[in-house]
Amino acid sequence: MREYLKFYIGCEWVDPAGRSTFEVINPATEQVCGTVAAGTAADVDRAVAAARQAFPGWSATSVTERLDILRRIQDAFQKRRDDLGAALTEEMGAPTALANGFQLDLAAGHLAQAIEVLESYEFTEQRGETLIIKEPIGVCGMITPWNWPLNQIAVKVFPALATGCTMVLKPSEQSPFNGQVFAEILDEAGVPAGVFNLVQGDGPGVGVPLSAHPDIDMVSFTGSTRAGVEVARNAAATVKRVTQELGGKGPNVILDDADLAANVGKGVAGVMMNSGQTCSAATRMIVPAGRMAEVIEAARAAAEQTTVGDPSGDVGIGPVVSGGQFDKVQALIQKGIDEGATLVTGGTGRPDGLTTGYYVKPTVFANVTNEMTIAREEIFGPVLSILGYEDIDQAVAIANDTEYGLAGNVAGADLDAVRAVARRIRVGFVSINDAFDFACPFGGYRKSGNGREWGADGFGEYLETKGIMGYAPAES
Repeated sequence: MREYLKFYIGCEWVDPAGRSTFEVINPATEQVCGTVAAGTAADVDRAVAAARQAFPGWSATSVTERLDILRRIQDAFQKRRDDLGAALTEEMGAPTALANGFQLDLAAGHLAQAIEVLESYEFTEQRGETLIIKEPIGVCGMITPWNWPLNQIAVKVFPALATGCTMVLKPSEQSPFNGQVFAEILDEAGVPAGVFNLVQGDGPGVGVPLSAHPDIDMVSFTGSTRAGVEVARNAAATVKRVTQELGGKGPNVILDDADLAANVGKGVAGVMMNSGQTCSAATRMIVPAGRMAEVIEAARAAAEQTTVGDPSGDVGIGPVVSGGQFDKVQALIQKGIDEGATLVTGGTGRPDGLTTGYYVKPTVFANVTNEMTIAREEIFGPVLSILGYEDIDQAVAIANDTEYGLAGNVAGADLDAVRAVARRIRVGFVSINDAFDFACPFGGYRKSGNGREWGADGFGEYLETKGIMGYAPAES
């Protein structure tokens, strides 16, 4: 049983202002696995004050000094990989192979990317007589989700550190353990007092006062579109910058010349990974209508090979994060059945043999239309919708017929044709044939949010632009 009853503020583990706590439920057992202190506005005030006090000194550090800190974090992170992986499995049900593998590798990759970008980033630029300066924006409030919790901490904290900002982090109350270990890592690495601060708690208790705080200069939020709207409202009165990475309903357009079985299999695996709890997952597979029967069989085979069970064992996916999430996914699966989609495999209820834990059957629907609820709402569970198209124009129209616009994938053998389709899809980033790049800007259009994370573009969110006219003398 874990017990985390202190917050990390000003380089010290301090008692919270109040006495409230919350329990964390292990989604595989449905039992309490830890108790965490619940913060209040008073705790936020204290953390923001520490970050504000630290900002003048940290913002004035050299690139060399910040690189040294990031490299020390890199060393400390490696030492604590096992602890981080164990926390992720326990609090959110990520299978051991995923928790100790891709969940951690993503965070480590973003740290390496921040170091690489910082080594050559130009913070000043001369334009004629004017000097353009990129300066740290100030004190940042960070609110992160439960589904890829460590990754989302990494894509916020590391660019902020690299650019000279100070910060207050509020991890999700559903997956708070990894945030505690992360704070211990930064403490071991010697991050100066007040530069990084951690306050645990829920949205009303910590998220609202953090996003509304007058001494917070920007808020970086990842989570649901509904919650993102509230964060923006809370921040509006103080006219602070707000960046948001929100929901998604990504298209996966498979062209007729693609290796159908291979690409359908990869598409199913991508949706099922992390129990379907991935905002950038391509949950709408858009395929040639004339090959629907072939696609159905390939998708059925791939989904039925996905093993579900105890995340501490050798399984493909574990449970979804909570009872509430389980109920939401079950209702949407039933909605798909009620609205007439073809249930290829899976369906409602737990997988056979699992009576405890928030486990969901890997589910595939075919013959889905974009008017159906399962094609429009973000399900956030291991559920794939397959839609058919008659020609490329229709495929693109289906892909873009959504209120979201985070991510997409296009698969095919003719690279020119794939590129042409990728350019027409209205999302923040597109993967061609499942490509991956830590330097690619990550963020969304429309209700998937605003701003960008990852790589050099992620630095820009934490910087203000200053122009000094007449800095250089005019040429005679």
